[in-house]
Amino acid sequence: MIQNSFEFLLKNYLAYLKIEKGLSENSIISYERDLLKFGKYLSENNKEIENCDSSDIASFLSVQSRAQISLRSQARLLSSLRGFFKYLIAEKVIKKDPTQTIISPSTIRYLPSTLSLSETMRLLEMPGERTAKGIRDTAMLYLLYATGMRVSELVNLKTSDFNFHTETVSPTGKGNKKRIIPVGAKAVEKVEKYLKEVRGKWTKGTEALFITHRGKPMTRQGFWKLLRQYGRAAGITRPFSPHSLRHTFASHLVERGADLRAVQMMLGHADISTTQIYTHLSMKHLRETIEKYHPRG
Repeated sequence: MIQNSFEFLLKNYLAYLKIEKGLSENSIISYERDLLKFGKYLSENNKEIENCDSSDIASFLSVQSRAQISLRSQARLLSSLRGFFKYLIAEKVIKKDPTQTIISPSTIRYLPSTLSLSETMRLLEMPGERTAKGIRDTAMLYLLYATGMRVSELVNLKTSDFNFHTETVSPTGKGNKKRIIPVGAKAVEKVEKYLKEVRGKWTKGTEALFITHRGKPMTRQGFWKLLRQYGRAAGITRPFSPHSLRHTFASHLVERGADLRAVQMMLGHADISTTQIYTHLSMKHLRETIEKYHPRG
């Protein structure tokens, strides 16, 4: 049941569109249909219209994306919401427009490079664990894919940033901001193996978590060189970069229904509109799946 406050505001807004703006009956019906969808979403999530923020808008659009609503329809929904919130600001119901920072789905063109699940699994197994270098590289790859960290964050990790008790890691992101990311059991196991069997033999007093055999901190360039080598060995011929693993982490989560706000926190995005891109990657994946496997796709 849509909250009475929302119904009241929607009724007044539709009257405003008819009387003040002079919109046609069909246009008003279209606005009403779009806004009722949003009202239902608010009701299901126990949210009041007055307390909406950008993460609610992005999450609502993410739900539409997973329901295979076209980008054009999503853009129309966002446009309807923009008009509604502009009206609510004019009526002094709210002070800030939560749609202001949201990117319109119809304007998104760039989709970051990601790996398929099978490509990712092949890549993770490439270093092997027969050598000290292989154990270290396996730990780095597993941790990067498990957390979605930036490569700069990975190579700048200190041993104190990894908490085995809570199974979390605390990278320092943009703006020198710390965040806490949970780490899956497999990645924890790989990092623990590296610390027990390799790092102690190589270290020369540095606090860096990942080091070279000379005892110096791993660099971004050094990691990129390793990744290219393992990518070729895994049979990945299309262009990809260290950042592709970050994109892969996020898109694999969103494809499987992860909450967009949780993904935003793990990636360290200041604004959820940046995380929004992954809902469109997810839709691209769904469309490709239908075209490939559906008998009438």
